Amino acid sequence: MLLAFGLGFTARALARRWRARGIDVAGTVQNTVAAGEDDAIARTAFAAETPLRDVEYALIRATHVLISIPPGEAGVPAGDVVLARLASQIAAAHHIVWLGYLSTTGVYGDRAGAWVDETSERRPGNPRSVRRAAAEDAWLALWRDRGVPVHVFRLAGIYGAGRSAFDQLRAGTAKRIDKPGQVFSRIHVEDIARVLEASAARSRPGAIYNVADDAPAPAEQVVEHAAGLLGVAAPPLEPYDPQRLSPMAREFYAESRRVRNDRIKQELGVTLSYPDYKAGLAAILADANG
Repeated sequence: MLLAFGLGFTARALARRWRARGIDVAGTVQNTVAAGEDDAIARTAFAAETPLRDVEYALIRATHVLISIPPGEAGVPAGDVVLARLASQIAAAHHIVWLGYLSTTGVYGDRAGAWVDETSERRPGNPRSVRRAAAEDAWLALWRDRGVPVHVFRLAGIYGAGRSAFDQLRAGTAKRIDKPGQVFSRIHVEDIARVLEASAARSRPGAIYNVADDAPAPAEQVVEHAAGLLGVAAPPLEPYDPQRLSPMAREFYAESRRVRNDRIKQELGVTLSYPDYKAGLAAILADANG
């Protein structure tokens, strides 16, 4: 059974694939009433103060565990609520054969558009990425000290059906910011699920994988291409002005890097279905149009 801590956008993509193969899946949510869906995934409430009985029962049955809950700001070790509440139980669960921790390529920090790979030094440049790096270290320590089969996946910017430039354009929130030299790596959510499946089939505890597509690109190009596919006008190009951006957007545009993905191909044998944003956006639109 797969147990996903944090049944969000990425975890649901993996859960759907495993359910299609007839594998039981359970996941944690903050509110089981609000999150109910008819998808045969058992949902268990889990947060900083919820009772542990139900999630501990799910953990007893789990052979594979996915951690997708982001670290919080304070109050628990490395900001990670799963480690804080369940580290001992996970370490004692010797039936677990694979555990995946979802991190971010943000741990590399700003590289002024240069390439990074899994051997590159981490230089997290904002508080969220600092917490991610600390959580990586804490999970990998559980592997080194207790033998838990931990794998770390550093995800680039995630997009997919329901979370893409198309949705921003339709909502009227899409922007095209002109910051020369700025590039970002991204990854389609279904390709993330494909990488996670491949890793589970070839478990190598302690491994770290970048999960990104082949074509880092400026965000304004992605929005322009999506607008063309929809047949609508692209938003006007705006000069970069951090004072006019939200705190999250300022954080986003403060860093630029290109992420290498050779390891998922060479070690896990993964062939990306969506090697660039053009392929990914085309598939999203084709699925939406039936």
